[in-house]
Amino acid sequence: MDIKVSRLVIAGLAGDSGKTLVTLSLLAALRKKALSISVFKKGPDYIDAAWLSFVSGSLCRNLDTYLTDPTEVLNAFVANAKDSEIAIVEGNRGLFDGKDIYGTHSTGQLAKLLKASIVLVVNCTKATRTIAAIVKGCQAFDPYLTIAGVVLNNVAGKRHQKIITDTIEKFCNIPVLGAIPKLGKDADLIPGRHLGLTPPTEFFSAPELTKKLEEIAENYLEIDKLLLLAKNDNSLTAPETSPPSKESSVRIGYFRDSVFTFYYPENLEALQNEGADLIPISSLEDKKLPDIDALYIGGGFPETFAGQLAENRELMNSVKTSAIDGLPIYAECGGLIYLCKSIKWKNNRYEMAGLFPVELVMNKKPVGHGYSEMEIDTENPFFAIGEIINGHEFHYSGITDDSIEFETAAEMNTGTGLGNKRDGLIYKNSMACYTHIHAGGNKSWAGSMIKTALAYHKKRGNPTGNFSLTHGRNTIAA
Repeated sequence: MDIKVSRLVIAGLAGDSGKTLVTLSLLAALRKKALSISVFKKGPDYIDAAWLSFVSGSLCRNLDTYLTDPTEVLNAFVANAKDSEIAIVEGNRGLFDGKDIYGTHSTGQLAKLLKASIVLVVNCTKATRTIAAIVKGCQAFDPYLTIAGVVLNNVAGKRHQKIITDTIEKFCNIPVLGAIPKLGKDADLIPGRHLGLTPPTEFFSAPELTKKLEEIAENYLEIDKLLLLAKNDNSLTAPETSPPSKESSVRIGYFRDSVFTFYYPENLEALQNEGADLIPISSLEDKKLPDIDALYIGGGFPETFAGQLAENRELMNSVKTSAIDGLPIYAECGGLIYLCKSIKWKNNRYEMAGLFPVELVMNKKPVGHGYSEMEIDTENPFFAIGEIINGHEFHYSGITDDSIEFETAAEMNTGTGLGNKRDGLIYKNSMACYTHIHAGGNKSWAGSMIKTALAYHKKRGNPTGNFSLTHGRNTIAA
């Protein structure tokens, strides 16, 4: 399959440079123009991806060459961009920031893989001509990148904007495609918290936000010029794919509400492709688990909802009882917190489901942050011994008492996990990790979930009778 789709990568010099503001404003403008958009986030990120989905109206996909093989990343981009008029990719961190001194897995490397032009967002606070020198340095640092233009952020006024614009266009020979002033009280359009921005599921000013983003784009971005720069004659090739043909054979529940939102779409789709019917469950409102053959609990913010979660003791008891009975459960980060004994936050202790005898505490600084790698060394329901799992972690919570004995499944080759270089709490058919995984890079995971769910389904005698559900009838929400 060969495609030629208009595409842009929005990159920055560092985190907090204004990439997300520019990307969201651009997406709001493109949506207002009624263009069909495909949207992507570079790197391991759930919250920014959720906002990109929310503003664009399209399901955002993550592109990460550490979590997923570069060929798979390219295939995913082509498959999800081929029917759109324009594809927008938001980078992460600085343009050249990767896992090593060569920028492996950086936004720049991704842009080259996608043969995409780059728009560089630059924070101009307390600088003028030096901005052009920085841009010139980026051009020279990797001449194989196509830095097609620049958007200035935090511009102090017209004079400030003019000297930076004139200097960049003269010495860097690329256009300035927008200049966003210091926005004052509107600078933080979306409030933040300890893991980044507040997710869309907890934000209640959507119409006002969309209007502000459209105004920023209209007043400060050169939308028509950005659209012209996005046009791309370089074709991308990916293999033809056929839709999954398996009918649903098991029912897999997953927590899906304002608490648990951290799911890569590909993880849920992989379960469906392997034959699962996905059953959304509210951790706040449902009082017991429905009739399911396995449970998937993703990440999120259980600490900020800890009181409400603890009040729903009926569901916690249902989860624990089902796990003791052998229900397969796979949990990541926030899901791990839910399954542990308790969580302490802001001088309060909240009882959780208590499947694992582990007490956690929220710290002021991240306990684990970044790419990780774990090696499976203990028998468990979902991974083979010896399997190497590439993942990522970002958690402020950690164990309060290292002397507590608990069984784990994996050695952390890189990263923190639970501490003491271990991750993967296990009990019967349950496994909980601080490490997040991407199904595109862990091909065996979904199949193992289905296999374990089928075994449990048969063991309990299929109390609801035989069923054959139309595959994929549950849509995966952004």
